[in-house]
Amino acid sequence: MKIKYLVLLTLALAVFSCKNKERKAVAPQEDLRAKQMLQGIWINQDDQDVAFKVKGDTVFYPDSISQPVYFQIIKDSLVLHGANVIKYPIVRQTAHLFVFRNEEGEEVSLILSNNPDDADQFSDKHPKALNQNKLIKRDTVVTHGNERYHCYVQVNPTTYKVVKTSYNDDGVAVDNFYYDNIVNLHVYHGPKKLFSSDFRKQAFASKVPQDFLSQAVLSDLVFKNIDDQGIHYTAQLVIPDSMSSFEVELIVSYSGALHMQVE
Repeated sequence: MKIKYLVLLTLALAVFSCKNKERKAVAPQEDLRAKQMLQGIWINQDDQDVAFKVKGDTVFYPDSISQPVYFQIIKDSLVLHGANVIKYPIVRQTAHLFVFRNEEGEEVSLILSNNPDDADQFSDKHPKALNQNKLIKRDTVVTHGNERYHCYVQVNPTTYKVVKTSYNDDGVAVDNFYYDNIVNLHVYHGPKKLFSSDFRKQAFASKVPQDFLSQAVLSDLVFKNIDDQGIHYTAQLVIPDSMSSFEVELIVSYSGALHMQVE
């Protein structure tokens, strides 16, 4: 009886071992080489819009609503593990081309981006506000120790044109016109005028690259803080309709001297 029991147990273990081996044999293997080829930012070949960014084993989308999703490439399929697991058949994949079929069966052709500006769509950066044709006045009182300082800023719109060249959907160069500002800054210590100056964007030529400055608008002058060095303001220079901006810090000392430095 004991021998019979041992024989049955041995057979059961053998069957269980065989089934485990079968399971391991049919387990889908991830294509790590294809996964590595998909790293980077991909844009739609037709309209050049950014589709997604792949980093590691995650797909990131350029909008702020869509959540990143874990992905795999298994047996010529792109597998996204979101709320539901969805497989997209891969039609073709090279180092710079990725073609797959969407849920409607349509082919989607993506190419690897070589434009460094596309990375801005996946950052926390946001376009700076651009003051255009708007008079802005600010009156700020600050203290350092027992001393009070009264600061006035006025952003004055002008008719000075800033030309920015862009390209339309047909690839044709189009010139867009914007209007620059002149910003006044006045600082008083009691009745004494400590500092007074009008700022045009050319005042920042020693701190800002010329190719940037030529397309930029002096958008605003914003109070930052006051400390032992003096009263700090930030000059905001913005290229219209872009993520590009440049900030220069202005420091008015208590003797009325001005110092500039790039933030």
